[in-house]
Amino acid sequence: MRPLIRVLSLLLVVTLTGCAQQQAPPQTGTGGFVQVYFSPKGGATDAVVRALNGARKTVRVQAYSFTSKPIAQALLEAKKRGVDVEIVVDKSQRSERYTEADFTANQGIPTFVDDRHAIAHNKIMLIDGETILTGSFNFTKAGEESNAENLLVIRGYPDLMRQYEQNYAFHKGHSDPYRGKGEQAMGGEDEPSPRKQARRKK
Repeated sequence: MRPLIRVLSLLLVVTLTGCAQQQAPPQTGTGGFVQVYFSPKGGATDAVVRALNGARKTVRVQAYSFTSKPIAQALLEAKKRGVDVEIVVDKSQRSERYTEADFTANQGIPTFVDDRHAIAHNKIMLIDGETILTGSFNFTKAGEESNAENLLVIRGYPDLMRQYEQNYAFHKGHSDPYRGKGEQAMGGEDEPSPRKQARRKK
């Protein structure tokens, strides 16, 4: 409980500091670190790419909208280094005119669609079981250049990380593999997935 209270206290300080500037100075607590970035043009995309470039073991992503080429490329580079990368996106990415989910799926990164909710609105990255990226910041060009957004980079709070990892596993558990635009255009699935078959029986 105490680590969570420390995180919340740090976030309050960061938020108040951030009202006056795009990027607040890092806030540190007992064994923890929090950095905040504000859009537009506050360095959030660069912060995500830096975090991904430092990934060594695992990356877990939950995204609502996903159109950022630099972030998609950093995810691919992580995969090429042997990092275990997975992505869960909102069902809107099936019909969006442009989404980097096509790119990641085509590059062999396991990419899933969470369609169990009105919208799957999480914007989260979990890196190496150590670093949490979260906030309102969508992984998009507009999120960086046009929108008023915030991104938090949180390290050193293992209890908080475990809660995020459990939440990711829960949502991935009811998600289906993403089918790229080309595959969707071929006229539908030859055979429904086992998960979809189970839903139809309910």
